[in-house]
Amino acid sequence: MPSYRFVILNAKDNVATALDDIPAGSAVNITRHDREHEITVKQTIEFGHKFAIAPIKQGEDVLKYGEVIGVASTDIAEGEHVHVHNVEGKRGRGDKKNGDRSVLGI
Repeated sequence: MPSYRFVILNAKDNVATALDDIPAGSAVNITRHDREHEITVKQTIEFGHKFAIAPIKQGEDVLKYGEVIGVASTDIAEGEHVHVHNVEGKRGRGDKKNGDRSVLGI
């Protein structure tokens, strides 16, 4: 079984960042909160892109570096690609009419 490199930058993170292209259907072993388990990557994850290492419910924060990098705009399954199609940024948005709330009302 090939192994693929990825990094989890902080114990609080719910995403990992791929350091290799990881083909869809590949299994990766994750150690999180002193527990090791296997995740099947749902879509091909290109170098530098993120995948969920835990289920993330719609409206929950997406954590990288131990910091909030956005909010899930839909439920994100473990192993799923995490990108602009399912995450909305919380910072630097000049187009929001609702203050800190997203266009989804989250």
